Amino acid sequence: MGALFEGRKRFPDLSPLSPPSKKAKTSSPPSVLHRTAPERRFPPMAPIRRPIHGPQRVVRAFGFGSGWKPRPEVRIWRSGSGAEVESVEGLDLDEYRRLVVEVEEAEAPTASEAVTVDLRGLDLEAAEEEAAPMEEEEEEESPKSSRRRRVPLYRELYLESWRKHDSRIRDLEFEVRLAEKRILGFQLVEKKREEGPLETFAPLTDEDEQEVDCAIRGGKRQELLVVHGASGIEITREALRCLKGGAWLNDEVINLYLALLKERERREPKRFLKCHFFNTFFYKKLMSGRNGYDFKAVKRWTTQRKLGYSLIDCDKIFVPIHKEVHWCLAIINVRDKIFQYLDSLGGMDKMVLRALARYFADEVNDKNNKQIDTMSWGQETVDGLPLQENGWDCGMFMLKYTDFYSRGLSLAFAQEHMTYFRKRTAKEILKLKAE
Repeated sequence: MGALFEGRKRFPDLSPLSPPSKKAKTSSPPSVLHRTAPERRFPPMAPIRRPIHGPQRVVRAFGFGSGWKPRPEVRIWRSGSGAEVESVEGLDLDEYRRLVVEVEEAEAPTASEAVTVDLRGLDLEAAEEEAAPMEEEEEEESPKSSRRRRVPLYRELYLESWRKHDSRIRDLEFEVRLAEKRILGFQLVEKKREEGPLETFAPLTDEDEQEVDCAIRGGKRQELLVVHGASGIEITREALRCLKGGAWLNDEVINLYLALLKERERREPKRFLKCHFFNTFFYKKLMSGRNGYDFKAVKRWTTQRKLGYSLIDCDKIFVPIHKEVHWCLAIINVRDKIFQYLDSLGGMDKMVLRALARYFADEVNDKNNKQIDTMSWGQETVDGLPLQENGWDCGMFMLKYTDFYSRGLSLAFAQEHMTYFRKRTAKEILKLKAE
């Protein structure tokens, strides 16, 4: 066996150029050792696509394009009616160049289409200065053209990126937006002020400013500043300091101001609506029962002897609502038969309105011996309600809701006016007279 394999290769060369060995002829069948490698036939090469970064023009005139397949060479020449196509057997390099020139001339871009320009090595600033008059002339000729840019695109992108990453630009843009918002707010107020009396925004005199500043900031905290005889409310310097900016309003200031609004109505009944102003303790007392509602607890608050009128004869009844750290206002609108809820944070509490609907029905039944169906009255929030933009002006918003609605006016104020309203409220409390 060893002699048989002595002269044989482990892997015989099947190349047609190498002849088979003589020992292999005598020791192996010729059908196995005399075979040659078959000739490999490759499929025709696909057309070479044009580079991606090059202009991708579909030349449909002679069959090139995205769906191009090999076809006989063609020759194109121009005639009076356009390009014509004719099949030929050969197409040399010169003819192909002429063919490309012919197609490019046939598909030359019009004046309204964008033209690609190589900007390498070009002075952009000089090019812009030279192109500026030409662009102006073209814009005059075609003012409706939307493809013309007065500012180059690369400059727009650069400026946009610069604005995003520059903190100073962001701060300035925020201040501009804030100023625009304030201007719009003042314009809205000025527009609405024309509809109502100017007393709602009467400016404070220098003496008023000085008096308010001295009452809030100077002297001892426990010093008694004013006493309201009808309600028995006493205002100390410490209590009045809640009208400083950034402070929450307390019960004494709110209740005294509501009492002053009622006195203002009595002085000039023709100028103001007939209203009743409950104090800040009414709703708490009404809901102090075991089951959450107790009419008997507030039954004697509105007797004819105390008020001199019945609640059913009022146009509007104002009820301050205190929710731990937030002031809201509920209104029993007797004239329009509707219950309103005003929250400077934009909220809504229908449980409060249902309790007031039940109370008013019991009140009319008890004082006037009438049965009214208050459950059929509407419940709503006020459209366009001015909202607070901080965490401490809810009490002032509630007072100004009451002030404006008792005048029969729309709520034509905003967050920007709260500093003025705080000073004005302090002045009216010190003088014990609401204007």
